[in-house]
Amino acid sequence: MSSTSFAADKPTPSALEKYADPKSPALPKSTMKLDLPHAALVVIDPQIDFMSSKGKAWPMTGESVTEQNLVPNLLRLFKAAKKANITVAVSPHYYWATDHHWQIQAPVEVMQHEMRLFDDRKSALDVAGFENSGSDFMPEFKPYIEDGKTFVCSPHKLYGPQVNDLTLQLRKQHVFQVILTGMLANLCVESHMRELLEQGFEVAVVRDAVAGPKLPEGDGYLAAIINYRFMANAVWTTDDVIGMLGG
Repeated sequence: MSSTSFAADKPTPSALEKYADPKSPALPKSTMKLDLPHAALVVIDPQIDFMSSKGKAWPMTGESVTEQNLVPNLLRLFKAAKKANITVAVSPHYYWATDHHWQIQAPVEVMQHEMRLFDDRKSALDVAGFENSGSDFMPEFKPYIEDGKTFVCSPHKLYGPQVNDLTLQLRKQHVFQVILTGMLANLCVESHMRELLEQGFEVAVVRDAVAGPKLPEGDGYLAAIINYRFMANAVWTTDDVIGMLGG
């Protein structure tokens, strides 16, 4: 799996055009405005296995990560969020050894377990082997994640935040607006978006700070961007958000 690339070696202009916003949209234009004291940057799975060429999932995520310039854009957002002093939270993905014995699984779950994604800790209480592993955070982001102010939530085990403490941490900071970023665009990011919307948050997705898998079954980023346009309160670019944060 790790040596197989599912996507084309080089994205073509036509491949990127399919992500472009419609020239004549039917849906109303977003009216969302950031209220900084009540806004948070939420980053999903900013981990080596998804975002680095050294990661186990790179064969299926690498093209999209590269197309969206994801890592540099996320780095800019971390910096701007810290400078603006808004809440920052990370919703990570970890598996413990016991998780590999699940008896009910869907296709992506099976694939992730077979690839041993985020499988570098024996249990929630054991961090041996975590540093610089596939489960670890991208090194570029660590100064901002490990500053003693960023909320590193308990792991989500499937896709959404229903079983971790993200919503609790946001509400404890009087946050009602979420700037959503990370991976995978059509799985964890979209699931977080849907749940946060259902919980009454105003959610903006940063379209060039998310990336998705590309498999024979489909382009995850394309699937996600369509649903973002339908459901998110706003779909912004990194430049849009940097400007709103005063950068």
